[in-house]
Amino acid sequence: MSHKAAPRRQSPDKTNSDIGEVSRHLLKGEEEERRRISRELHDETGQALMVLRFQLEMLASEAKNAEQQARVEESLEVLDRTIEGLRRIIARLSPRVLEELGLLAAIRRQAQLLANQTGMKARLDLPAEIAPMNHDIEVAVYRSTQEALHNISKHSQARNFTVRLYVAGGKVQLEIEDDGAGISTKSDHEDGFGLTGMRERVVALCGTMTIHSRRGRGTQLRIVLPFIADESSARQTAIGARTARRVSTAKAS
Repeated sequence: MSHKAAPRRQSPDKTNSDIGEVSRHLLKGEEEERRRISRELHDETGQALMVLRFQLEMLASEAKNAEQQARVEESLEVLDRTIEGLRRIIARLSPRVLEELGLLAAIRRQAQLLANQTGMKARLDLPAEIAPMNHDIEVAVYRSTQEALHNISKHSQARNFTVRLYVAGGKVQLEIEDDGAGISTKSDHEDGFGLTGMRERVVALCGTMTIHSRRGRGTQLRIVLPFIADESSARQTAIGARTARRVSTAKAS
């Protein structure tokens, strides 16, 4: 009598690891798609709008009466607002500012943009410098900051907001809070304010996200992620150190 071997079950840790890997892969695909759309908007839509603006300027210079001049100028104002809106969309889609300026400068810029656009007062509690970290972790911190500040701008009715970032005990902790209207229900947290994607990104990177809020008393968002060093930077540092030691040895001999 033959006995079929029972199928081996994967351990919960292995299953969770596989799910996390798939989630990280999906997040990378999402970032690549954001970059592609951002490039197309910049290279195609943006350029077309600039050509349209040039043509409207020519029409304005050739206007035969004040009424035509006024209509063309009104169209130019609408077009300028459209171009500015497109630039904001491109900036939200692509983390170019993160790649060009680094995480701390990118966070400062996002906070400054919010303060300039709304008149809110910004308080930043950021380290003077931060060690290079894994790109996925860095993007998650930046995207979380971006989304949280966007929510403050749209929903909070706040006068002040604070952004804190620090690294300790092998963790990266981001805290963003405001003194606005607050939110009260779980459905508000996840659906009404679009935080589901943020939470999924954080969880995929083995992090946690918590929200504390009460109506009329503001909202605090806290995200904790593992600090993972940037391997490429670490390798470059190690190579540089070895090269410096060889040069020093050669000079001594």
